[in-house]
Amino acid sequence: MCGFVGFLDHLPEKAKIIEDMKNAIVHRGPDSDGTYLDDEIALGFRRLSIIDLDAGDQPMYNEDGSLVLMFNGEIYNYQEIRKELLEKGHIFRTQSDTEVLLHAYEEYGYDMLNQLRGMFAFVIWDKQEKRMFLARDFFGIKPMYYAQMNGSFLFGSEIKAFLCHPNFDKRLNHDVLENYLTYQYSPSAETFFEGVMCLPPAHYLVYENGKTTITRYWEPEFKEVEEGLSLEDWAGEIRKVMEDSVNAHKISDVEVGSFLSSGVDSSYIACLAKVDKTFTVGFKQKKYNEISYAKELSDLIQVQNISKVITPEEYWDKLSMIQYYMDQPLADASAIALYFLGNETAKHVKVAMSGEGSDELFGGYNIYREPLENKAYDIIPFPIRRLIGKIASLFPKKWGFNFLVRHSKTLPERYVGNAFIFDEKEKDKLLKQRNGVDPLDVTRPYWARTKGKDTVTQMQYLDINVWMVHDILLKADKMSMANSLEVRVPFLDKEVFQVASRIPRQYKVEGEVTKRAFRKTAQEVLPEKVADKKKLGFPVPIRVWMREEPYYSRIKEAFTSEEAQQFFHTDYLLKLLEQHKAEKYDNSRKIWTVFMFLLWYQEYFVKRA
Repeated sequence: MCGFVGFLDHLPEKAKIIEDMKNAIVHRGPDSDGTYLDDEIALGFRRLSIIDLDAGDQPMYNEDGSLVLMFNGEIYNYQEIRKELLEKGHIFRTQSDTEVLLHAYEEYGYDMLNQLRGMFAFVIWDKQEKRMFLARDFFGIKPMYYAQMNGSFLFGSEIKAFLCHPNFDKRLNHDVLENYLTYQYSPSAETFFEGVMCLPPAHYLVYENGKTTITRYWEPEFKEVEEGLSLEDWAGEIRKVMEDSVNAHKISDVEVGSFLSSGVDSSYIACLAKVDKTFTVGFKQKKYNEISYAKELSDLIQVQNISKVITPEEYWDKLSMIQYYMDQPLADASAIALYFLGNETAKHVKVAMSGEGSDELFGGYNIYREPLENKAYDIIPFPIRRLIGKIASLFPKKWGFNFLVRHSKTLPERYVGNAFIFDEKEKDKLLKQRNGVDPLDVTRPYWARTKGKDTVTQMQYLDINVWMVHDILLKADKMSMANSLEVRVPFLDKEVFQVASRIPRQYKVEGEVTKRAFRKTAQEVLPEKVADKKKLGFPVPIRVWMREEPYYSRIKEAFTSEEAQQFFHTDYLLKLLEQHKAEKYDNSRKIWTVFMFLLWYQEYFVKRA
């Protein structure tokens, strides 16, 4: 696991620039570094040594030195590909998965990507053809950013490195701010930095003669369901592919641990992986503390559980620094808890397994039940529901009225993902500048691609492409790498998806039960109370803290700052805060979304002006 940066241009001081850019991401790879320079390009690398500790340094070259590679990630089937390439006459100098990528490119060109199994972002520079090839893995586990401005083409694992380049113009992307206020994250390839893009998952980019071409090489398509198999049959299919995936993800030359919460996903991974150590964090309040669950399961499977109770003081004191590590504002409160989990884990191991992806692949979110549960109300003709919703929207936002408003909209209109923070009327009250951004422009293409599928599958597909990429996997990568820790996600494996993509809806969500087939699999190795446990997420008591000192005053100070006045109608912000403190409404997610943006803006546009 590593990080890399680079740029193409003809500036004279390439060595100094690339050194500064490398230093900005030293947390991604503290073990070693490397540089490649020529008249066209500068490449900089930071390494966290996991496989072939002695000979896996980068940049790495092919036999004649015509290709230069930098790679962040792990290729889990590299040994099989290596064997095939040896039979074709390729000569290897190392035992690393990195070198396999070089020879696979020589042999197969861009078609190499569909042979890979793993998480990756890499760049290959062809010195003779003056061609650069960038690629990102199937689900977007590892990040890749790029920008073309002022005669330079920049790329790398984290945006913060771009700020070190003299041709980089740092400007806020106001359109992304508008979408962020809806989603709690930047939901598309655009980033908060104008001109900086993230390469989408399962895409590659070719840069040649000053031109950029982006191609999709794979798509997570849900197949026609196979109705002939029983629930037990599907549980067996899942068991086989998950055992295979976990074994592949255990390949390492250093110790591998496992994150562990009270949920079924991380519990299942910890059981299958048979690691020596599991890691858990929680808070003092019992409602927000999963440590006792994790210790109980760890004792059952006879592994050591290492845990930490996060205090409110340290949680709040790290907020600004964490927004810096995140590169872009993210209002998912669990990201900060994940930072502390990564920090504790990194004291003991370099690699940890985690349960991301299970909910998206197997239908685990509670919201997936909603379209199935309210069919009786949806019998009412849609125009009448529209009218009822308009009337209900005039009343305060409480459960009954919220239900009527939501069901006056089509599913694509009301579901943009697991988070929906500010609606358009609220953004009109909040923002001083509106650019006419429609947040549904992000999601419409994904709904169109799943037309005719059942509602659960449609919601899964949207979440795999938007929520999972720009929230779940973003925080997993940035918070682990902030602590120089590699996180592996066995659920997000091509082979696992091939099974999940064929499961009928009734074996994903039925009645009160989510990810039904997966839970059946989990029951084989987990206690029933864990396998059947309702989805909780990563609970964090921010709604409680916001009503207490000194945290209430800290937010109030941010909401009345010059930065807040630059973007927002601060009287509306203060109204939200006062309503929350008085327990009139739970405005915690709205408050947190704006607060995280302001902390991020302070880090990147005030402190680093």
